[in-house]
Amino acid sequence: MTDTTIDAPEVDEMSHDDVIALLRSQQNFALAIPAGIVAAIAGAVLWAVVVYVSGYALGLMAIAVGAMVGYAVRAAGKGVDQKFGILGAVCAALGWALGTLLADIAMLAKLENLSFAETIGRLGMDGSVSLFMAAADVMDILFLGIAMYEGYKFALRHRL
Repeated sequence: MTDTTIDAPEVDEMSHDDVIALLRSQQNFALAIPAGIVAAIAGAVLWAVVVYVSGYALGLMAIAVGAMVGYAVRAAGKGVDQKFGILGAVCAALGWALGTLLADIAMLAKLENLSFAETIGRLGMDGSVSLFMAAADVMDILFLGIAMYEGYKFALRHRL
């Protein structure tokens, strides 16, 4: 990584506004966007793999997806502005939706004793959306909220 480090004596000599300006100069929103999207997709796929292998629908994976997205946005974007947190929350919601859908498909595949690919082929787009809606419950909304919070919180660098 090419993180710029700031020695403690150098920070002590800088005003608060100068430190914030230095941190803002290191931000890269254009890089944070694909990092958040890739992390959301990777987290969703990992979630489906865990469900398919274990046979258990683990809603807690949504929290892991949110944290994973947040860390990816922070590492790539180095953001201190609120837009990085919002990006983390939106990408976490994307990861939650895709992860929930893929996990539902994985669970159906496991129950029907089919491969994941065969299940997707049989469902098609309409069947996947119907499955997503039929399997949704209140706990999904709770996990969505927590995932978005994690995505927001972990996407931001700590300000001084």
